[in-house]
Amino acid sequence: MKLYTLLEGPAAAMPDCEITGVTDDTRKIAEGMVFVCIQGSRFDGHDAAEEMLRKGAAAVVVQRDLGLGERQILTADTRKTYGDLCAAWFGHPERKMRLVGVTGTNGKTTVTTLVQKMLQQAGRKVGLMGTVQYEIGEKVIPSVNTTPLTYAYFEILAEMAAAGCTDVVMEVSSFGLEQHRIGPSRFAAAAFLNLTQDHLDVHGSMENYYQAKKMLFDRCDYALVNTDDAYGKRLMGEIGCPKESFAFEDAEAVYRLQDVCIGGDGTAFTLCSREEKIPVAMGMMGRFNAANAAAAMILCRKLDVPAPTCLAMLRDYIGVRGRCERIPTGRDFSVICDYAHTPDALEKVLSAMKECVSGRLIALFGCGGNRDRTKRPLMAAAAAKFADVLVVTSDNPRDEEPLAIIEEIVGGLAGTSVEYYTVPDRAEAIAFAVRMAQAGDMIVLAGKGHEDYQILAGGVKQHMDERELVAEALARI
Repeated sequence: MKLYTLLEGPAAAMPDCEITGVTDDTRKIAEGMVFVCIQGSRFDGHDAAEEMLRKGAAAVVVQRDLGLGERQILTADTRKTYGDLCAAWFGHPERKMRLVGVTGTNGKTTVTTLVQKMLQQAGRKVGLMGTVQYEIGEKVIPSVNTTPLTYAYFEILAEMAAAGCTDVVMEVSSFGLEQHRIGPSRFAAAAFLNLTQDHLDVHGSMENYYQAKKMLFDRCDYALVNTDDAYGKRLMGEIGCPKESFAFEDAEAVYRLQDVCIGGDGTAFTLCSREEKIPVAMGMMGRFNAANAAAAMILCRKLDVPAPTCLAMLRDYIGVRGRCERIPTGRDFSVICDYAHTPDALEKVLSAMKECVSGRLIALFGCGGNRDRTKRPLMAAAAAKFADVLVVTSDNPRDEEPLAIIEEIVGGLAGTSVEYYTVPDRAEAIAFAVRMAQAGDMIVLAGKGHEDYQILAGGVKQHMDERELVAEALARI
């Protein structure tokens, strides 16, 4: 590809030339490539610009003048420019398919999966990007980041377009937006689900976190917003694109969820608007999943999927792996596996399960190491609101001492009378909870969800699938 084609215009001083690739990774530079200097938290690509030219780069893209003459291309924001260059390098695949984006702290995976399946039910070939995995039709690619890094994002989009995908549904993370990973992508429809405490170790404040999420709605043709959420209500007043709201409680919402009925085999509710009332019955459990299903239905109807098609898909669907997933026990108690790893998500899943259990609700959870420490006592306080018994254990301890993390979690139980136990080893904790369970009880394993590993010191991943651990524990009792 020619440089001027890649830049979609001439460089200020550099003559047009053949370009062999685009990268921001010093390890991948090769003769004839354009190297984009990104300033990160640990490394600034500008410091390597001269070296990249010596190694054969045709040009470097910089956001401050390095005095490198015609071989430097100066831009205001190299992250943004990198997104534009990657999009151009892959022939702008983001323009060849209809994009649907979902953002929020909790519920993104469930909503995107439901939208994907509803579109497939309507006969469309759909690509999916999210926390659990990326899907190109029937092909599955393990997920590394919820929103892939910039080059990988456009590479995957290009593969989706080549495979004949008509639609792409994706979870759009705050990191993906803030770091311009999605380049010039524009969305036919986008949803805001909620905003609760998470990632403050990176964003620094809830305001910064909100502003990152808000960026999605500068690039969409239609926005669907949950106005039961305080940040959602604020967002409705701050964005200018065509928009609609949905809610349980907000009487002014365009779409209301009413007559919610939760049972052990699923959930029923009525989706109401000014024009119609649609009875919905689904295999997924919980009030929060009713909100997820409603969001998916509304998005799909905006994408011309008929309501009967959406309802048919929902009827027998029991949920995404690791999202309120029922693990078979063959016993008179039940086990649920859920990814809830924020105070709000934990409170929501436990409050939903409390309505379905005849015996005790046993909650097993921990908190990740090297992550936001302020949410640790909040997790315990949230769990204590609904659980009868808590088993506090490890999540992904990383480089922190598990007992130190647990001590900070337990600090949130001050003033409560909930029964609790601390078992640092997660496998032992699961076996402990299974031995404790009695007829009618429900165990909720929170935090790991779809993950089949645990991250230890030094970034070491060891295999740990909670479904296997539950089966092993059941075999021993």
